[in-house]
Amino acid sequence: MTLKSLTWFSDLQVLGERSPEEIMHYLREVGDTRSLLPDDMEEKRRPNSFGRFGLLDDLFGKRLWRYTSHAFGYIAPHSPGTTEPKPIQHAGNIAPDETLRGKRLRVTLNWLRVADYPGSGQHRILFDFYARNQSNGADTDLHFNATYRVEEGQEAGIRGHPIFVGVNVGNEGLALRCYTINVRNEGDEAFLNVLESDAFKQGLEITKRSQPVIKPFVEMAYGLTRALAGRNRNVPVQDVAFGLDFSTVPGSARLAEGAFIAVQIPDSLTAIWDWNDWVYDPVNGRMVGRHNRTDLIPFNYFVIGITRMTD
Repeated sequence: MTLKSLTWFSDLQVLGERSPEEIMHYLREVGDTRSLLPDDMEEKRRPNSFGRFGLLDDLFGKRLWRYTSHAFGYIAPHSPGTTEPKPIQHAGNIAPDETLRGKRLRVTLNWLRVADYPGSGQHRILFDFYARNQSNGADTDLHFNATYRVEEGQEAGIRGHPIFVGVNVGNEGLALRCYTINVRNEGDEAFLNVLESDAFKQGLEITKRSQPVIKPFVEMAYGLTRALAGRNRNVPVQDVAFGLDFSTVPGSARLAEGAFIAVQIPDSLTAIWDWNDWVYDPVNGRMVGRHNRTDLIPFNYFVIGITRMTD
């Protein structure tokens, strides 16, 4: 199969999409018994549950990795030395920057917070980044892998980690997708040490001309993600799509320079989630509660940065 026919992982379900039986089996396999009941208790509670999500609530409680919905926010760039909190807006309610059409961008991972992933202690997370590069060369579909070590309930020690350097924007905008895998297989964890080498810390650099080396690299990154996602004890947790465009159609996100936030929330919160409850504090570089600066967003999230490149 060609890369063109296999650009994403739609056949590899994240943990929250799987059956209760599959979820229970996985949690036991990785030793996460915090929300599991003994087998006989699980059987007793099943008849009293209403539908799949009622059953999941009964069996697993409010574990954050269960959710497949996401809320999308945006933080505008600010001047150095700013001390006033900056608002966070819905990513579909900002003005697109038309001057980015046909430009080259730098895409970075600015934050990664693991509030609750399956397992415990330190998590090893493989992050697959996909972008649709608007060119006519062999480097149209891009994949890049990065691996991060994150303690449960904390953020990864990163700020502005380069992902794509020089990705081209088309007339319709930029397509990005992000896919995270919680790696618990010890053999795979050893293999991922390769991705922590300096060669993989600089991001995927894309020049103006087609690069013959890009396609094999991208195919390797894509194949690695597929292989690890299907391995025993490894499980995908988040699958997020950013369609950043220049339209005013409801339901899409706008393309502009700044930071785009994806927060993994329960579907029941999507209708009432209000970004006005949160602000970005430039003094300490954290997203905090508007009325209580010690409050952090209590869900898994990551933040993608978009910056215009100067030639």
